[in-house]
Amino acid sequence: MGFLVTTLIFVVVGIIASLCTRICCNRGPSTNLYASSLTLAPLLISQLHLTLVITATVSCWMMWAIVYLAQMKPLIVPILSEGE
Repeated sequence: MGFLVTTLIFVVVGIIASLCTRICCNRGPSTNLYASSLTLAPLLISQLHLTLVITATVSCWMMWAIVYLAQMKPLIVPILSEGE
C-alpha cells in the first residue's frame, strides 16, 4: 500500500475513534466531575477526550510515516562482497 492510502486509513480510523469517544466517553461519573464549580465542565472533559484521541492518532501516524520513509532511502548502504 502506498503512503497516501495508509494516511487515509489513519484519518478514517481517527475519525471513527473520535466519534466513538464522543459517544461512549461522555457518560458516567467523570463527565460531571467539576460541574459544581465550572459550568463548562462536560464540554471541557469531552474536549480532553477528543484531544487525547487526535494526539494518539497523529503520533501513531507520524511513527508509521517515519519508519516507512526511512526504508525508502536508508542511511546505511549494505556493503556487497565480490561473490554476491
